[in-house]
Formats: sequence, C-alpha cells, structure tokens
Amino acid sequence: MSSPVATVVAAQPPARPMPLAVAGLSLTMLLSSLGTSIANVALPSFATAFAASFQAVQWIVLAYLLAITTLIVSVGRLGDIVGRRRLMLVGLCVYTVASVACGLAPALWLLVGARAAQGFGAAVMMALTLAFVGDAVPKERAGRAMGLLGTMSAVGTALGPTLGGVLLAAAGWRAIFVVLALLGVAALVLAARTLPRDRPAADAMRPAFDYAGSCTLALTLAAYALAMTLGRGHFGAANIALLGVAIVGAGAFVAVESKATSPLFRPALLLDRTTGSGFAMGGLVTTVAMTTLVVGPFHLAGALHLAPAAIGLVMSAGPLVAALVGVPAGRGVDRFGAGRTTIAGLLAMLAGCVALSWMPVAYGACGYVAPLVVVTAGFALFQAANNTAVMTAVAAGRRGVASGLLNLSRNLGLVTGASVMGAVFAAAAGTSDFARAGAEAVVAGTHATFGVAAMLVALALVIALSSVRSPGR
Repeated sequence: MSSPVATVVAAQPPARPMPLAVAGLSLTMLLSSLGTSIANVALPSFATAFAASFQAVQWIVLAYLLAITTLIVSVGRLGDIVGRRRLMLVGLCVYTVASVACGLAPALWLLVGARAAQGFGAAVMMALTLAFVGDAVPKERAGRAMGLLGTMSAVGTALGPTLGGVLLAAAGWRAIFVVLALLGVAALVLAARTLPRDRPAADAMRPAFDYAGSCTLALTLAAYALAMTLGRGHFGAANIALLGVAIVGAGAFVAVESKATSPLFRPALLLDRTTGSGFAMGGLVTTVAMTTLVVGPFHLAGALHLAPAAIGLVMSAGPLVAALVGVPAGRGVDRFGAGRTTIAGLLAMLAGCVALSWMPVAYGACGYVAPLVVVTAGFALFQAANNTAVMTAVAAGRRGVASGLLNLSRNLGLVTGASVMGAVFAAAAGTSDFARAGAEAVVAGTHATFGVAAMLVALALVIALSSVRSPGR
C-alpha cells in the first residue's frame, strides 16, 4: 500500500514528450540562476539611480539570496504536499510578476521587496526542478537530465554579468528585469504544457504542513546567512551574535521536529548514508567552487597584473567548462554509476586545488587557467553524480524536500565560501587592502586559500568513499 505522502505527490505521465519536459525544467533552472547573477553588475547604477550607498544597494542582491536560502527547504516540502506541478506554476508566476515589479520600482525599498518576492519564486523553481526529474525522466536517463540541469545552472551564472552589462549599456537597469519577466512568461508556458500533472488526493490523506518547523528553520538560516554576508568577511559583534542565534535556532529546530506529527523533515535524514553524505559533500564542494570566484580576480590582478578585460576572459573559463562538461558528466553517471563518478569528480577537484596551492607566478595566466579547468570539470562531474544519487535514493513523496536540501547545501556553501574563504585569503596575505598589496602577499593568500580548499575536497572524498557502498550510490 502506498503511503499518504506518496499518494499526494504521485504524478501522471507527462502529456508531452520527455525532451520537452526536460527543456522546460532547463529553462526554469537557467532563469533561477540568471536571477542570482544578473543584478550584480548593475549595483553602481542602482546606487546612482536611488542616490544610495553601496551598503544599501547591496540588499538588492542579498534580499534575493536570503529569500532562496531561508525558504528553499520549506517550499520543497510544500510541493510534496500540495503537488509539485501546481506549486511550480505558482512559483513561476510569482517570479514573473516580481520581475515586473522590480522593473517598475520607483524607490529602493520597493525594489528590495520585489527582489525578495522574486527570490521566493526562485526558491520554488530551484527546489522543485531537481524533484521533477524523477517524475519526468526514466531512472536510467536521470544522470543525463541532472547533467543538463547543471549545465543550465552554470550557463545562467556565467551569462548573468554579460547579459546584464549589455542590457545596462543599451537600455538602463530596468531592462534587466524586463528580460527576466519575458523569460519567466516563456518558462511558465512551457512548464504548463509539459510538466506531469499531480494526481488529486483526498484532504484526509494530505499531511499537514509543518509551519512551526518551517518558521524555525527559516529564521535559523536567515541568521546564519546574514552572519556570513554582513561585514564582507570581517567578523564583528553582530556576526558573532547572529551565529549564536543560528546555533540556538538549530537546536530549537531539532526539538520542534522531534515532536511534530508531520515534520518538515526528520533530522535523521541528515544521518542517512546516501542523503546525509550527499548534503555534506554538496556544501563542502560548493564552498571550494566559490573560492575560485573569490580569490581568482585578486590573484589575476594583484599577482599576474592582468587588465580587467583579460581577467574577465580568464574567469569565464570556469563557467564555460562547467557548461560543456555537464551533459557528458550526466551520461557518465548513467553509464558508470553515481558512486564512481562522484569519486572521479572529487579526485579531479583535489588535483586542481593542490596545483593552485603551489603554482608559481612564472607560469602566468595559463598556470592558473589549467588547474581552474580541472577544478571546474570535477565540480560538474560531482554535481551530476551527487544530485542523481540523492534524488534516486529518496522516496517519491520526499523528492521536493530532498531537492530543497540539496540546493540549501549549495547556497550555504556559496555564502560560507564567500565569507570564510575570503577571510582565509586576507589573513594569509596579511592585509585586506588588496589594491595596495604586493604580488608576494597576494600569491601567499592564493596558495594558502587553495590549500584549505584542497583539505575540504579531501574531506568530501573521505565522505564519498565511506558512503560508496550504500545502495543507490
């Protein structure tokens, strides 16, 4: 007999061919990633348009990221309960309407509020896109679909600054949100036509949504994310206080969930060999991936003395490799299994990080790009394999919350990498004024930071080796 939760979310076969369903999911993934990176390039324009400080306009980016981080697990679980297709369409509608509101915002606080609403829509899109793979794609082709979604995520992240810069130069900052709204309409139409329909379930069989657990987790994650982002890597009293709130909140969440009749998720899920290790490795590896974005520009400018255009070209190598490797990585998962591919990806990342931790300046830009390509290719392999392993190991009625947890581990890795690894870089370089730092100081910071990154990848590799015998990996 099927469980009540599984009955609620079981999906009918898609009305459209599988390739169209995957195309719809790919556009949704592209759009959510694009929303993360496209606004950063316009921060100076926002400051001028609203006569605001950099710290104030930074909330245009932070509001979006905080909304995703705090809500992504809860909306994933909500999709398991009310139906993933239904909630995905709501999320796309919210994202599209919020994009229009961003483009029309006459004041900074309204723009920040609209970006938070846009982040809610993106949280739904991110949480449910991976969950839909189990409904729309046969299990033997799940790896390829995960690889394609990873490619679209990388493309969206890489395309954002370039597309935002072009739109900014051609029509001003409001055009950025007009384009996001138009893409949102296209994604909504495609999703409505291709995603598998949710089967109706009787209200008596529908589990209750865990409001207490969701609120506790959201506040905990918000406190942690703020602690990692405020101060731009410089920890003060406010950061320490927020970390304290996050620690207390985590304890409160465990207490609330242990008593809930229909919990957001059981903390024991994090102890499961397949899912728990997948979440842990995801956070560690994404922290390392963020290190390349944090350290790279400073190393290329301060140690190699490259011009801004050359720095942008070198930095684009990472996302480009991720986009090219994503689909072949997914095919490798389908052919060789998630466990072997996970280990191969982590070994590649470890080799790249070790190389970056000692590479002499005399090797020039090529000496930085070559290991970067290895790290990024390994990251693409890891993502395709890890996402496939976790999403195929959980029951159908828990795919939404599992997808939310996977994306949460990614987001926490991003904010942790930006803050902690940035602090490691500054400490090793012996200065936070990198505009005046000498090449030797920058090189010392780069080598130390990637040394720490190599240790994080090695820890993830130990976790992978310990869990590789688990069913589903």
